[in-house]
Amino acid sequence: MARLLGIDVGGTFTDLFYLDEASGRVQISKASTTAGNLSAGLFNAMENIRISARDVDLFIHGTTIATNALIERKGARCGMIVTAGFRDVLELGRRERPNPYGMYGLQNPLIPRDLRLEVQERMDFRGEVVEPLDEQGVRTAGGILRASGVQAVVVCFLHSYANPAHERRTKEILLALNPDWIVNTSSDLLPEYYEFERFSTAAVHTFVQPMVQTYVGKLKDELGKAGYVRDVLFVQSNGGVMSSASACERPANLALSGPAAGVTAASFLARMAGFENVISADMGGTSFDVCLIPAGRPRTTEETSIAFRLPLRVSMIDVNTVGAGGGSIASIDRGGILQVGPESAGAFPGPVAYGRGGTRPTVTDANLVLGRINPDFVLGGERGMRMNRDAAADAILRDIGRPLGLSVEEAASAIIRVANNNMAGRIRVVSVERGYDPRDFALVAFGGAGPLHGAALMRDVGVGRCLVPYYPGVLCALGSAAADVRHDFVRTVLRNLEELDFADFRAQVDASVEEGTNLIRSEAIPIEEIEVLLDADMAYEGQRHNIRVSLPTELTATSVAERFREAYAKEYGKPIEGLGIRLTTLRVTVIGLRRKLDVAAWVSPGGSLEEARTGTRRVYFDDRFHDTPVYSRRALAAGTTLAGPAIVEQEDCTTVIEPGIRAGVDHMGNLILETQQS
Repeated sequence: MARLLGIDVGGTFTDLFYLDEASGRVQISKASTTAGNLSAGLFNAMENIRISARDVDLFIHGTTIATNALIERKGARCGMIVTAGFRDVLELGRRERPNPYGMYGLQNPLIPRDLRLEVQERMDFRGEVVEPLDEQGVRTAGGILRASGVQAVVVCFLHSYANPAHERRTKEILLALNPDWIVNTSSDLLPEYYEFERFSTAAVHTFVQPMVQTYVGKLKDELGKAGYVRDVLFVQSNGGVMSSASACERPANLALSGPAAGVTAASFLARMAGFENVISADMGGTSFDVCLIPAGRPRTTEETSIAFRLPLRVSMIDVNTVGAGGGSIASIDRGGILQVGPESAGAFPGPVAYGRGGTRPTVTDANLVLGRINPDFVLGGERGMRMNRDAAADAILRDIGRPLGLSVEEAASAIIRVANNNMAGRIRVVSVERGYDPRDFALVAFGGAGPLHGAALMRDVGVGRCLVPYYPGVLCALGSAAADVRHDFVRTVLRNLEELDFADFRAQVDASVEEGTNLIRSEAIPIEEIEVLLDADMAYEGQRHNIRVSLPTELTATSVAERFREAYAKEYGKPIEGLGIRLTTLRVTVIGLRRKLDVAAWVSPGGSLEEARTGTRRVYFDDRFHDTPVYSRRALAAGTTLAGPAIVEQEDCTTVIEPGIRAGVDHMGNLILETQQS
């Protein structure tokens, strides 16, 4: 039994989930994210519920530090050494445009051209030396970079995925020149044959590494002084956790770690509630993150684009994001059209209602004016966080209502409808545009603002049911506390099945499994067993795009080919006869399974519906105010049903049950929303 602390640092709030497994005690908290010093918000959240570092056995952290550094370009000053003739790969990229129309756009490479230097060397695609490494050229380039004051250097040679010898020798030479440098090689970070994506991913890792190392070191030091004696664990973008040492070695794996933890938790809770096909809908203060989870397994991707021509190729949960959160700012564009987001008020100054200096109306201000949020409610224990409805109404009327000829309630309602439309569109992107019918899925609404909008999104998209977890406002923090240990390994193969040496292929699999198993054991994170997943990127000979194939246990040419044909038929309707099959990339995932949390044990027994009712509030629905009953979430017993309109309040968020919607409470305390006609 352990005392677990999950932390998720978001753009607006830092969320905390604390569980004492021995007693079953759960505590949650929210604190405003402190942009200048992220750990300050973390400690504020702990202080809100009087939890000290000495009260924690396992500290697991989701963070936005890597993502923010990339977006804001606040990483290290880096140099790059490349094969002669490939200095401009980062800028050449792929044939893409930043805008659908026109040929203009600004590209801002992480490493400027004057710090990207060439040396003579060359491998072919099979790893055979075509031109030896010019070691003196490496020393000359290293001297130039040292004089330029770079903090880190990344080495990216053509075809190093097939033979990393030149990159590794270059690293040795550079460290001899300056032992204080961080030196990375692309073959260690991403041994794949796409040179642009490999160069970019290696540059991303190197750009954020010094900042991540500093943050991790400072956080561990502060926690240690406060009495925490174990390692700090970090959530990866693939939804698994890793040690602080692994986070410092592969810092780009922290990108989108918080949203990934939320998806993992949503998938886990939905399966326990009996839902296999779900869409996670995480609405926080800054963004709306959505992910498709068919058959209980979140969709994953090997590549995401941080910005124009800035791909990051690491294994991650496929989270699709739009700037639509509680802090998203409402405005009127030059054409007189109401827009909501993507700009956010963040934690500071925040929505107008927070009274922290914000002057521009947000989605939160609109929800408050419409009566959906209690102005006297203290969100998640944040001290002094009470809201000023009059200030919010004045801002909405000034910036939106009067220019559009609307009353304050009409303007606030319009803000909500536009925000809902933006989020519904994003849900269709991950479902309808990928060939999935949203009517076959349930929505999991969470985040500090998700349950406010879940019922509306359910109807807008056509989803039949919406699940609101017991702790929706801190679900990403809960997911951090519950996440398994996970490490992903990739090896380029580039062979037709007919010419692939399967004895050697099985040896590569075994080597990756052994590496992952040893890494998990070295991290000393308590686990119950180890699970291995084998996948491959495959295509027919001559095809440009691969599909992901789950490999069989018995690896033979026949069994692998059969798996590929099944996957191809599922994706495209039928296989193609007479073409050879190419295996491009081997992917091995090693997972250390932690003990599953007993969610039902946290749920309070509750009482009757009348006992749960705390009052009545005027709430605006369908162009008029309704006298709406308000209920305490903790007082709702399993089996309880209630019909909309209704408001359900808890310390981490508010759930809105709109007219025409009914809600029931299941054995795990989840609210299950559905249309009354269904």
